[in-house]
Amino acid sequence: MSSQHRRRIATLLKLSGAAELDPAAVEQAFVHESASSEGAGPSNQRLEFFGDAILGFLTSRWLWAKYPDAGEGELTRRRASIVSGDACAQSARRLDLGDIVRFGVGMQQDGGATNTSVLADVFEAYLAALYLQTDVERVARFLETHHFAHVDHVDAAESDAKTALQEFTQARFSVAPIYFERAEGPAHDRRFTSQVRIADEIVGEGIGASKKAAQQSAAAMALAYLRNRHPEPEPPQSPPPPSPPPEGRVIALRPSRNRTKAP
Repeated sequence: MSSQHRRRIATLLKLSGAAELDPAAVEQAFVHESASSEGAGPSNQRLEFFGDAILGFLTSRWLWAKYPDAGEGELTRRRASIVSGDACAQSARRLDLGDIVRFGVGMQQDGGATNTSVLADVFEAYLAALYLQTDVERVARFLETHHFAHVDHVDAAESDAKTALQEFTQARFSVAPIYFERAEGPAHDRRFTSQVRIADEIVGEGIGASKKAAQQSAAAMALAYLRNRHPEPEPPQSPPPPSPPPEGRVIALRPSRNRTKAP
């Protein structure tokens, strides 16, 4: 590790409230697979997998406490916005994580340090590394300061297609959508294709620079298709109001009864 690389990680650790850690303890979080294939050591892929779960848990816990009156739908939309690849990449850019990542030669030349998918993965990998070297509360404080406060926006939460699709399919069909992905192209220019299925039917397909982006695109297509195929039922019409009584006095007549006179 070069002295400049060590200083950058040390600065990040100080921002994270973990200045006592040796930068080497979290270095793996910043090793891209392209650098790993060129002998830089294990990549950050496993840490990214673990960090994704940590981010989801701590986001849910924070939202639960911050919005005590919010329903499940609102909390789900907010969480989806906060853990999205775009949101994680935004925080990675604010923290200059792209300057810390080690890339292979090809990926470095192709601008890997600005790639949204790469930055999102690095952000999640760092969360896992920080957790493994400290504790969950340290990670929670880091997220509250450097992530949640910047990306918790209602407008962004409302635009999440995956969450909207899940709410639609569960309400209409009592099932959840299932996504299937495939990746094509070299590591520095990977393209993902995602298909979303309801039961055994493919209802949408999307393409993106990351798996999450492709899933969002597929969900948006599926949502438009299903809403057109299963439109919202029109509300029942109210019965017409009773006709007003005619003007003047209304006398209610009681039916007459036959009476037998006494002899």
